[in-house]
Amino acid sequence: MENIRNKVERKPWLGWAIFIVSLLVVFLIGLFSSSIMERRAEAIVAFRPQVKYADNEPRNEIWGENFPRQFQSYQQTSDTSFKSKYNGNAMIDMLEVDPRLVILWAGYAFSKDYKQSRGHFYAVEDVNNTLRTGAPKTSADGPMPATCWTCKSPDVPRLMEKEGAAGFYTGTWASKGAEIVNHIGCADCHDAKTMNLRISRPALVEAYQNMGKDIKQATHQEMRSLVCAQCHVEYYFDKKKVEGANYLTFPWHNGFTVEAMEQYYDAIHFSDWTHALSKAPMLKAQHPDYELHSMGVHADRGVSCADCHMPYTNEGGQKFTSHKMSSPLSAVSSSCQVCHREETDKLIANVYERQTKVIEIRDELEKQLVMCHLEAKAAWDAGATEESMKDILQGIRKAQWRWDYAAASHGAAFHAPLETSRVIANGLVFAQETRISLARLLIKLGVNEPLTYPDIDTKAKAQTLIRLDMEKLHAEKAAFLENVVPQWKKEAAAREATYPLTRNL
Repeated sequence: MENIRNKVERKPWLGWAIFIVSLLVVFLIGLFSSSIMERRAEAIVAFRPQVKYADNEPRNEIWGENFPRQFQSYQQTSDTSFKSKYNGNAMIDMLEVDPRLVILWAGYAFSKDYKQSRGHFYAVEDVNNTLRTGAPKTSADGPMPATCWTCKSPDVPRLMEKEGAAGFYTGTWASKGAEIVNHIGCADCHDAKTMNLRISRPALVEAYQNMGKDIKQATHQEMRSLVCAQCHVEYYFDKKKVEGANYLTFPWHNGFTVEAMEQYYDAIHFSDWTHALSKAPMLKAQHPDYELHSMGVHADRGVSCADCHMPYTNEGGQKFTSHKMSSPLSAVSSSCQVCHREETDKLIANVYERQTKVIEIRDELEKQLVMCHLEAKAAWDAGATEESMKDILQGIRKAQWRWDYAAASHGAAFHAPLETSRVIANGLVFAQETRISLARLLIKLGVNEPLTYPDIDTKAKAQTLIRLDMEKLHAEKAAFLENVVPQWKKEAAAREATYPLTRNL
């Protein structure tokens, strides 16, 4: 001790060095202690359940009694106030914003109604309200299939356990209405006993099998994206796999790219609908979010969906995953800035720049596609034959499939801007080549004057052009919401009262 004191007297800086090192050691011990306390708090929550419930308990509020922080953060998804440069999470009538969409989807349910999603909290309510699901027993288009419920509710895994997947996929949308009342939540992604992430829908498991992969080998970090990939993907209804069922299937057999899926669809001669104006056999992209995310730089770096859309947060000294699933731009500090050191304004500007550039070329493709459909109709009206239109219709199909693949994917312009731009650029090539072919055909058919294009600058004008009776559709839906949905809720309440539940263990 005397020796140390003498050294310090001869070298005063040594005392400061010892002091700083001591502070650092104390600081590190404090961090270590804090981490232990945090993990202990997490353990208390995980292993002291207040309620015991069934494996497929669909009611989120019941799960919330055991996991109040996660549940309270999930409830915040009801907030629709966030806005960004391009939309946000408020309900927006996209057909009103962009009437060209009505023409692109003529003959398909999306031409009646297409609103920006408000998020998981409103999943059941919004699918009941949309004109796309029509009004059972009165809609001229007939009822939608039961399969349309697949991604809307934790009641779905419960029903699949009871009926089997094929049984669930059989029947109409309305036939399952009284069973589907709880919006997307806990049981969709978590095992009720262990709280481990789980795959609750068979379509994703089957898609992995079709690619020669075993989803059970997925890591925890991969699962933080795969639970999202149960629904945020491109899919179609296979009507041949099980008789009477609209079997939900992912077209991943050849890969995730727009060309790989198109190759698969072409091989099985599949189309979602025949376009009402051009008569082209169309493909409707659903929302290939997981596929495009997988082709972006963040996925390449091992970043999961949850890392950005469900970032970690702290409350009362406890660290947990926020279940307020939303745009990372609504919480830049806990999402983007965990990895990126740039200022918030700079990071947001970077996102908007990518979105603006992609949307610019996407809008140009959209304009070209509208012309394709209108010019194809003019060719049919002038006496075109099926043989003369064959390649033209395939060109329209290819061009619009690429537009829709890019447009329908949430966040495509940010998740994979290079791949999205490539897809749109190829779509532009197909659209322009198709229009050249149409121009030549119209001349052969004696149409030598420039076409007069109809005015579609509002949703109403576009819907009138494709002969939609919107007044009738709205009246049917209003009657359905007034008379049928309340009965569904009444039946559901009576059923849920019978679910096994043990409180205060």
